[in-house]
Amino acid sequence: MAGNGDVDIQGKQWQRLLRRHRGQKVKDENNGVMSGGKNNIFLQLKLNIGWTEWVLDPAEGFYYVWIQVMILPIVYNCVIIILRTCFSAIALNYLPVWLTLDYLSDVMYIADMIITLHTGYLDQGILIKDLTRLKDRYLHSKRFLRDLASLLPTDFLYFAFGIQTPLVRINRLLRLPRLNEALDRMETRTSYPNTFRISKLMIYIFVLIHWNACLYFALSNYIGFGSDRWVYPNMTDPQFASLRRQYFYCFWFSAQIFTTVGDTPLPNREEEYLFMIADLLIAVLVFASIVGNVGNVITSLRDRDNVFFPDHELVKAYLQSHYISKELRQRIDNWYQHLHINKKIMRENEILQHLPVHMRTEIAVSVHLSTLSKVTIFQSCEKSLLEELVLKLTPQVFSPGEYVCRKGDVGHEMYIIKDGKLAVVADDGITQFAVLSEGTFFGEISILNIKGNKSGNRRTANIRSIGYSDLFSLSKEDLRDVLSEFPAAKSHLEEKGRQILTKMGMLEESGEVEKKEAEKVDKKIARAENNLEVLQTKLARLMVELESSNQKLQIRVEQLESEVAALLASPGNREEREIMQGRGEGIGEQVEFEREEAEGEEEKKESSDEKLIGQGDNNAVTKDGDGESTKSKENVERIVEGTQPLTGR
Repeated sequence: MAGNGDVDIQGKQWQRLLRRHRGQKVKDENNGVMSGGKNNIFLQLKLNIGWTEWVLDPAEGFYYVWIQVMILPIVYNCVIIILRTCFSAIALNYLPVWLTLDYLSDVMYIADMIITLHTGYLDQGILIKDLTRLKDRYLHSKRFLRDLASLLPTDFLYFAFGIQTPLVRINRLLRLPRLNEALDRMETRTSYPNTFRISKLMIYIFVLIHWNACLYFALSNYIGFGSDRWVYPNMTDPQFASLRRQYFYCFWFSAQIFTTVGDTPLPNREEEYLFMIADLLIAVLVFASIVGNVGNVITSLRDRDNVFFPDHELVKAYLQSHYISKELRQRIDNWYQHLHINKKIMRENEILQHLPVHMRTEIAVSVHLSTLSKVTIFQSCEKSLLEELVLKLTPQVFSPGEYVCRKGDVGHEMYIIKDGKLAVVADDGITQFAVLSEGTFFGEISILNIKGNKSGNRRTANIRSIGYSDLFSLSKEDLRDVLSEFPAAKSHLEEKGRQILTKMGMLEESGEVEKKEAEKVDKKIARAENNLEVLQTKLARLMVELESSNQKLQIRVEQLESEVAALLASPGNREEREIMQGRGEGIGEQVEFEREEAEGEEEKKESSDEKLIGQGDNNAVTKDGDGESTKSKENVERIVEGTQPLTGR
């Protein structure tokens, strides 16, 4: 019993172990299924992201490379379809090669449609990446219809017309706009656009001559080989039987027609005449296009040189017309020659003026910021100030022996040496005190207008160029305009300039400067007080005269009013009363008018007095003012007294 119990216990233990093992297996399987499902989901997401959400930016490099690749199938169809159509022997001898290339180009056409479908476009400056919108835009455009028409399966027409008629694939030429897009992109990216334009023109002419050669061979086949001198010779002659000779002869014949070089046989049939007429008309257009394009290339090259370098021809004509000395003309010619040989640009601002301001700033910073940072007074300045200043730098080139500045000249700009060497010389121009090399700067103190500068913003040395020297100049006006927007930087630069002048012993002591400034202020205050006293005295005199004139006029008007009232109250003829009343009103109006006129004269006198006082002629102003007021008072009294006969009446 005990043994059986042990066996039962052991069996139960084994059963538990098996159950645990099976449970662990199930768990592992479930975990494997779950992890496998996660991996599948991840792969599916990757595929979805890769194919359904992939959008191409037309400004990226991949799009540019792709449209360059698309040049191959388009040019293949443009050249080979007409070749195989007209030269049937070439089409049949290399048929497997042509069919392989045909369907390879069709595959590339399909891939191009897919890429075009996933190419984004700009809407209000933002790249659209929504595939729904991209599909809607492409599928409803004329471009989709053209691309679809270029892929129509016209190859089934081989069963009707035969495999030797590749003209059924002529619809593949509908992709020519894609070729123009690729060539335009290449022209904008190449570093030699003029060479590319000439090459593109030559390729167009080559394709045109190729088509004309194929049509000429087909027309010769239609008329009959060797039937006359104009058509292709009879192929029974072994010399003209090879395929290579056939194509080269036809190409040479077409090139003769288009270039109008050489004697071509005269046509004999109407078909030949029509073909020659069409070719001659096309030749005129080809010749005009060649001349026009070459002329444009030459003009663009000349314009580029005129922008990069000053116009030498105009300067030479000016020097000759004014009989400038031969030595000076030779120096100017050497200066121009130095610019051209070393490709030194003197008109940077004119070249970059069509770019936005932020791009010009970035270009100037990348080119000149390191040079400007070497100047002591500009070190530790904020970057925005330096970015503004680099746009103001002007390149200058000095010839050997030419003076950059002379001692005693007023400094209007500072200089930074980019390349070359300058010598600090004595007044005799021979003795050298120092040599300035690349990275050195001078004249920075003269453009800051620091108060107390003993030199008074004048040059303190003679600086002459040893050889050809390239310098950057920064004018005082440009620095002032920039510093007006950076007051903190202005104070910082002035302080650094004072420190430099103090080390050089060229800065006056602050007490002397303040004393001179105080004396100037005192003089201005005393002059203003004297002018103020004179003006107050004249104003008081004018006010008294005006008040006395008003009192006299008021008294006289009152007398006239009383006399008129007495006359109207006395008995008499009615007509006389009306006449007297009318005269009284006229006299009152006249007196009022004279009063206004007198006040106007007083005001004019006051303004003239103020002007004359400002000019310093005090005595003259007093006399003129008194005379005007006396005249005005005499006139008023004369008019008023003129009414006395009326009262006597």
